[in-house]
Amino acid sequence: MRNRIAMLMLTLAACLLATSAAGAETAKEIDAHVDAALNRFESQVKGARELMGKANAVLVIPRVIKGGIFLAGEYGEGSLRAGSRIVGYYSIASASFGLTFGGEVKDIIILFMDEQAYRKFRESKGWEAGVDGNIAVIKVGAGTSADTSKLRESIIGFVVGVKGLLVDASLKGSKLTPIKR
Repeated sequence: MRNRIAMLMLTLAACLLATSAAGAETAKEIDAHVDAALNRFESQVKGARELMGKANAVLVIPRVIKGGIFLAGEYGEGSLRAGSRIVGYYSIASASFGLTFGGEVKDIIILFMDEQAYRKFRESKGWEAGVDGNIAVIKVGAGTSADTSKLRESIIGFVVGVKGLLVDASLKGSKLTPIKR
């Protein structure tokens, strides 16, 4: 029992440390990571550029760190772009308890395909996936193809550039919050 509690405390401390380290980036650093994530997205998803061209806005959160053993945490920072203009910076954070084991770093790209969903997101002070809006998530990797039936949703999320191993691939419950940079 003590070993389990110690492991949970260590996991929590590691998640908090990762969150602190990830939150120290400047706007310029975030922008550079966002550009790299968009390049990965375009190389891994056929038609990504055309799809982004149809979106009202694109939220890109590169290098999202997620990890844990039963108790998990996730954090990352990125920017929201409407056309070629940056309209804001956002963080993503979540914590969960349950079937989670491992760690990963990934890029999350969220496309707001309709004006109403985009406006609701922009007007919120903290937007939670699955509560304030549903995201059709498509995880892209080697041998994976995008499910085109999900491309008709008002909010589409892509998980790309995954490094690591984690038994969990959901954005549900993730909180997106505006940040100052």
